Amino acid sequence: MSTYFILSQVFVVLNYLLMAFSYVFKKRVWILLFSFLSLIANAVSYLFLSAWTGLAMVCVALLRNIIFLVQNKNDDKSTKITKADWVVLVVLYAISIGIAIFTYDGILSLFSVLATMLFTFSIWQKNTLVYNVLGIFVSMTWIIYDAFIWSPFAIVCEICMMTFMIVTLIIKLMKRKKEKLNGEQIKNIKNAEKVGE
Repeated sequence: MSTYFILSQVFVVLNYLLMAFSYVFKKRVWILLFSFLSLIANAVSYLFLSAWTGLAMVCVALLRNIIFLVQNKNDDKSTKITKADWVVLVVLYAISIGIAIFTYDGILSLFSVLATMLFTFSIWQKNTLVYNVLGIFVSMTWIIYDAFIWSPFAIVCEICMMTFMIVTLIIKLMKRKKEKLNGEQIKNIKNAEKVGE
């Protein structure tokens, strides 16, 4: 085991710890910030592993997060997707595909491209519930890529991350269902009061 490999695995763990925190926030700005920090750790791990497609996709993801952070600053409360948002998505996808052509290292190397594109869409569409759902599919694609570049800590961490995302999603859905039921009960009580008048 080389020093580079050991260092890559240390940065992998740091990456996933930071990414895990991004899934507990509701505000898009915090999701983007923690995702940005985790990407820096991820880039270092891929550099140590000489995983060039993965490293290139991390660079695309860093650019994406900078763009989205700037957009978020200008329009923090809006959940509406604009024409400018569509342009950004198309440009980011074009960059991802272009870089993938130059760093192509077999069909399995493209799973890092797919993961980046899925994650880009999940954060682009501004709905944190969709972000959580798509995060599960993003994890699956990263597990395949991490197996391809042989990053065992990344595989284990990604499986843990996916489990964490599934549990978080279930909790959010249960909370949403409970809030909906409470809202319906209040509505029924008000309707009953009106009938009683």
